[in-house]
Amino acid sequence: MRNHEEETAVGLRRRGCSYQKGDFLPEESFKTWDNYTTALMETPHRLMDRLLTRSGDQAELDARARSQTQMKKTLTWWDLIWFGMGAVVGTGIFVLTGLGAREDAGPAVVLSYVISGASALMSVFCYTEFAVEIPVAGGSFAYLRVELGDFVAFIAAGNILLEYVIGGAAVARSWTSYFATLCNYEPNDFRITAHGLAKDYNHLDPIAVGVIAIICIIAVVSTKGSSRINYVASVVHIIIILFIIICGLINADTENYKPFAPKEARGVFKASAMLFFAYVGFDAVATMAEETKNPAKDIPIGLVGSMVITTTLYCMLAITLCLMQPYYQIDVDAPFSVAFKAVGWDWAKYVVAAGALKGMTSVLLVGAVGQARYLTHIARTHMMPPWFAIVDAKTGTPVNATIVMLMATAVVAFFTKLDILSNLLSISTLFIFMLVAIALLVRRYYVTGVTTAANRNKLIACLLTILLSSCATAAYWGISEHGWIGYYITVPVWAAGTTSLWIFVPQAREPKMWGVPLVPWLPSSSIAINIFLLGSIDKDSFIRFAAWTGLLLMYYFLFGLHAAYDTAREVEKQWNKVEEGKEMNKGFENKNGLIATSDAS
Repeated sequence: MRNHEEETAVGLRRRGCSYQKGDFLPEESFKTWDNYTTALMETPHRLMDRLLTRSGDQAELDARARSQTQMKKTLTWWDLIWFGMGAVVGTGIFVLTGLGAREDAGPAVVLSYVISGASALMSVFCYTEFAVEIPVAGGSFAYLRVELGDFVAFIAAGNILLEYVIGGAAVARSWTSYFATLCNYEPNDFRITAHGLAKDYNHLDPIAVGVIAIICIIAVVSTKGSSRINYVASVVHIIIILFIIICGLINADTENYKPFAPKEARGVFKASAMLFFAYVGFDAVATMAEETKNPAKDIPIGLVGSMVITTTLYCMLAITLCLMQPYYQIDVDAPFSVAFKAVGWDWAKYVVAAGALKGMTSVLLVGAVGQARYLTHIARTHMMPPWFAIVDAKTGTPVNATIVMLMATAVVAFFTKLDILSNLLSISTLFIFMLVAIALLVRRYYVTGVTTAANRNKLIACLLTILLSSCATAAYWGISEHGWIGYYITVPVWAAGTTSLWIFVPQAREPKMWGVPLVPWLPSSSIAINIFLLGSIDKDSFIRFAAWTGLLLMYYFLFGLHAAYDTAREVEKQWNKVEEGKEMNKGFENKNGLIATSDAS
């Protein structure tokens, strides 16, 4: 009776955002200072173990049990399509289109969207195969852990979390900008200027924090409820987008398309790298695989379908904007609203602002759902405290992870300007998409115990050739302003590496339910274009990215590595006990003649 009461008490303590000491560092390495000292001394050995050890599909599926309560399977492909559009169509098109057109690409910003959209679609294919085969909440973290090991997965995971926090903060600040337009005010009229803070961090945004708080409540209550709210908001959003396209084309002037690409190819690709921000939300849909009724059918339709629709809408909107107004007159804060004002349709700016607010609300909601599920699965591996992995029994949602991630988002949104956020976000996203494409190639061409040592070495050589040639192409692009000779070397080397992988290395695994087409060409192209777009991002963003990665490594070596190592050892012990129990039962049954041998049968 007492045990039952204690278990009930524990369950009550764990509900919501409550906690107890063992929820954060329950592993053996942190029980005493002596244990922790010993763990730190074993860091090289433990790091090597985690570098060389890969998880398995079943291990990721089994990790769901560490959340105490299973997430509810309530979503269909229809939900995923609307989640996908809700996640993607927001700040990217309504704010960054103006910034990309005015500063870099001019009317050729439509080509920038085509390039970043093609890259995103390649990544969608890679994500889809993984999500169908490993339908868990961990998204790319789980996929990388299975194919590239714990260490790479953790570095990617930290950047995934950064991506979500920064993305949510950027959208929340843009929400304030369009709300101000709707109210006939300037965005900074709703912000508080703190003169004692640095220039790019001194416009404090309380409205952004309020919006995030409301989104948090909705995301915590119900995933299906979030889906319904997103569906309604997205339908209204699509209607307003069609209104913008039709009414914008009525006011089109082809003279505004001259010159088409004022900064030529370099401007197009620079804008494309920044506009990748506009596509980052789709990976949040992959994290919902665990809550999908039929992953093999629903995930491919939901992910690929939403991306194709979104890219088409983006290109149409970009064409419309640049036909309405000369690119050098486009407003970077509220481009579509100001464009309608410029052609004399002053009233239309209110419709545009309302549509933008609807879209950005959907992006915030889907982002909140996705980021919490990422953190939940990372915590299941104990790389982050397992307290974050708890799923509330009543709502079926990861309450702790949702609240903590949105609190971090609110803090960043309160202080930081949009342009700083967008470039840093693009780096994290491109880096992760590149890793997922590499992981897809590893999954297809390398299976332990199946792939021979010779084929493994060929695979490594081909991957290195693809990576190094892609890096060389990006580096040449960054160094040479007008030269082209370097591409005649780097691109054929990339093609040779991909061709060699295609011809000389046999695939070791076929997808069970849904597979990426054109392997290895499609994932190899995804690697190349993601690295190339990384080469178009400014130096300061890379410095911030390096600083964040340094903080991740510090946390990993002090805590995450040892927690994950202990957890892996504990799982191995439990697995060995299960295997020993099976052997004992098998021997007992055979001894008593309860099981017939295969020969006898």
